[in-house]
Amino acid sequence: MQTQGERVTICAMGLPDHYLTEGERVVLSFHPHWKRLILPFLALIVVLAAAGAALFLIPGDYEYAGYARIAVAVVALVALTLWTFIPYLRWTTTSYTLTSHRFAISTGILNKSDDDIPLAKVNSVSSDQRFVERLLGCGTLRVESASEKGEIDYRDIPKIQLVRQELFRLVEDASDGNIDGR
Repeated sequence: MQTQGERVTICAMGLPDHYLTEGERVVLSFHPHWKRLILPFLALIVVLAAAGAALFLIPGDYEYAGYARIAVAVVALVALTLWTFIPYLRWTTTSYTLTSHRFAISTGILNKSDDDIPLAKVNSVSSDQRFVERLLGCGTLRVESASEKGEIDYRDIPKIQLVRQELFRLVEDASDGNIDGR
C-alpha cells in the first residue's frame, strides 16, 4: 500500500514537470500493457525466418540471384516496418498519466495527440477483464466523463485494478474538494 504523497510509477515517463499545474503531482504513469507487443514480436520472428529461408533457397548459380536476394531483403524490410517497427512505435509513444488533477492520454508517432480529462468531470470509473487479461494483469478502463466524448474505453491498461483504484480515489477527492488528501 502506498503512503500519502508517495508516487507510484508503473513505467517511468509521462508528463514533464513543466506541464503540471501548481500543486499537481503525477500519481501513475504508464504505457499500454506489453501484450500489445506479442503479435509484432511474432511477426519479427516469422519475417526473419521466412527471409532467411528464402535467401538460403535462392540458388547461387541462378542468373538473377542478386536481384532475388535484394527483392527478398526489401520485402522483409517493408514487412518488418509495417508489422513490427510501427506497432512498437505506437506502443512506446502512447502514454497514460494520472495526476492529482487529471487523466492525460498522449498518442502519436509523427503527429501527437493529447487528451486530458479533468478529474472533476469524471462521473464513473469501471474496468473489464477477460480471462487472459486477468492472467496478464491488464484490462479495459472505462471512464465516463461530463464531456462531449462521454464514455471512453482505454484498452490494455496494465495493473488495471491499481489504476482503477487510484483513479477512483482521486475522483472522489476531487468531488469532495480535496487534493492529495487536503
